Amino acid sequence: MKCQVSSLSPKDKVSLTAADGNSLSQTNSRFDYQELLHNSSFCLVPRGRRLGSFRFLEALQAACIPVILSNGWELPFSEVIDWRKAAIIGDERLLLQVPSITRSVGRDRILALRQQTQFLWDAYFSSVTKIILTTLEIIQDRVNSHVSRNRLLWNSLPGGLHALPQYSSDPAQFPFYYAILGKSPSQHFTAVIHTVTPLQAQISPVVKLIIAVAKSNFCAQIVVLWNCDKPLPPRNKWPSTSVPLTVIEGQSKTMSSRFFPHDVILTDAVLSLDEDSVLSTNEVDFAFRVWQSFPERIVGYPARSHYWDSSRSRWGYTSKWTNDYSMVLTGAAFYHRYYHYLFTHYVPASLLTMVDRMANCEDILMNFLVSAITKQPPIKVTQKKQYKETMMSQGSKSSRWADPDHFAQRQTCMNTFTHWLGFMPLVHSQMRLDPVLFRDQVSILRKKYRDIERL
Repeated sequence: MKCQVSSLSPKDKVSLTAADGNSLSQTNSRFDYQELLHNSSFCLVPRGRRLGSFRFLEALQAACIPVILSNGWELPFSEVIDWRKAAIIGDERLLLQVPSITRSVGRDRILALRQQTQFLWDAYFSSVTKIILTTLEIIQDRVNSHVSRNRLLWNSLPGGLHALPQYSSDPAQFPFYYAILGKSPSQHFTAVIHTVTPLQAQISPVVKLIIAVAKSNFCAQIVVLWNCDKPLPPRNKWPSTSVPLTVIEGQSKTMSSRFFPHDVILTDAVLSLDEDSVLSTNEVDFAFRVWQSFPERIVGYPARSHYWDSSRSRWGYTSKWTNDYSMVLTGAAFYHRYYHYLFTHYVPASLLTMVDRMANCEDILMNFLVSAITKQPPIKVTQKKQYKETMMSQGSKSSRWADPDHFAQRQTCMNTFTHWLGFMPLVHSQMRLDPVLFRDQVSILRKKYRDIERL
């Protein structure tokens, strides 16, 4: 890796004069400033007209390690950000030592420093909104010091703005920090089944689903969200199970209510299910074991994808069976219960209202939220043919998938959610995990080297 050093802005290159009197304008024609920044490992950040320097943020944005040469400068948000992980702090009185200092930094540390600059830039400095939110969150931590975030939350992905102290001030309660803390993922899950149709004795799909899920050795409890217009059936109408079965009658019969952080959900792992999902106990067990290896992601069965529609200059949604995907629908998927809290308290109320009004897109919104935070795709596990046929044959009038407006609404949702975030967060993936191959050497190496999907 080259250890180039950049410190000149475009204006500097034009106005400065070399020792022999020749203008440095030739330098400007030979090098593009932004390209030089991105190709440099270290960028000098000397004292500017004021104590700080605009070159500092330029370096962060370009993943160039800032070499701070401004004694007494308090770096931005240093109360919570550990700048030693992203910058080299020099002494402006000892400029001649800078080359030897940068040459002594090993390649592994250079890579770690550059990665940290990108994380800090994206998390806290990439927009005025993030700068303001970071400032307000730091003030809140000062006021509520007893539940403030520690430095691990601020200095590790996804950052302090997504690890809300209202949920917990313990890093071990967030799925993002399991690996750093050496915490083992949850050994049990809670199944949350969203129900909108009446219970018809033992022939109802939801009854069969409850029986199959309850047989899992990993299932701690089953929670049924009763959002049906019909009265709640008596307890003797529900199947007998070896795990606790709790029925919550919907206080507001909305699509977003399926992701409400109910107090009854005690396990970290949540299995979200539509009432008409068709899964065997073995499929449930396999998907859960995969989730234990990737607790920060959505892991499940039905997958969808997005694409850029150049003819209409907008994002499109497709349910075609292709070689890649970018979403795993929450009709049969595992994820961490923290995402229930984020969905309810972090997503703008206007988007939740939109989802409820259309009775659509809540699954897409959850995928947008998780991908925006993790910067990673969901994980699809292979499904048996029966499940695919069931999904494809939902053409009855009782199914919302038969609504001709359903697909058009999902196209609209894609672009509305992208506008909210300011970018498209979904990431395409071609990885599918199969029960036969999950424990082979390739899958073990994939879990050991998690960045292999990005290469």
